Amino acid sequence: MSFYERHIFFCVNERDEGQMCCNASGGGKMLNYAKDKIKALQADGPGKVRVNKAGCLGRCDKGPVAVVYPEGVWYSFVDEEDIDEIVDSHLIKGEVVERLKV
Repeated sequence: MSFYERHIFFCVNERDEGQMCCNASGGGKMLNYAKDKIKALQADGPGKVRVNKAGCLGRCDKGPVAVVYPEGVWYSFVDEEDIDEIVDSHLIKGEVVERLKV
């Protein structure tokens, strides 16, 4: 059994000015939003959900991106409503959000 039921990694990589990167597309802001939401739901900690930042995940063209393990599902998102859906549906209920998969 895994230490966490689900683990989401948000790319917050920053590239040189002018190059596409997840952080410039809102990755860091949405990471913080997801962390706060998971804590507010008391869904963080061992046996529950872990929200982490990651360096480059190699999918900048789809960015911003996050990946959820153990399923290995990749998501792209644009706003807090997308993050709410990923948190509520996938991280809490285990239901993949098909419309946000990349």
